[in-house]
Amino acid sequence: MTDGLRKLGVEKVPAIATRGVLLDMAGYFNTDIVKEGTAFNRAEIEGAMKRQGVKPIEKGDVVLFYTGGTNLIGKDNKRYGSVEPGLGMEGAKYLASLEVAMVGADTWGLEVIPFEKNAGVFEVHQILLPLNGIYILENMNTEEMVKDQAWEFLFTLGPSRITGAVQAIINPIAIK
Repeated sequence: MTDGLRKLGVEKVPAIATRGVLLDMAGYFNTDIVKEGTAFNRAEIEGAMKRQGVKPIEKGDVVLFYTGGTNLIGKDNKRYGSVEPGLGMEGAKYLASLEVAMVGADTWGLEVIPFEKNAGVFEVHQILLPLNGIYILENMNTEEMVKDQAWEFLFTLGPSRITGAVQAIINPIAIK
């Protein structure tokens, strides 16, 4: 179809105003850039929350992960664009059980690459999107939020003005 999706285009994503939670995974692992292939599962998610003093994740929250990965852009584009730390399958299932609205990261694909052992190709995407209706946010610029320790905030996202697309450039706003 050359004119885009007719039922499930990005324009169907509603405007969002909800609690956001930023998890500083680089801080959790005590590194500037989390090593590619590092999966964030329940233990790591809860560990980062405890380290940061974040209240429990609740239904409708937006959860963002900071890995430091965007610092590779322009310095090591091959590494940035081919491998990454990210959400693991068990972590995706955990967040889905909490009924979050969106999950995002400062990486290009959100989930851990190379994929976890016994994981299918982009299986985290399958767990989040079609199985649980959880939207994915990629390439999120959260570095200033980490510097400000803005771990919990009001997250807003207006509706897309693009019709029929499966992705779009967005302009979310975090208010602490």
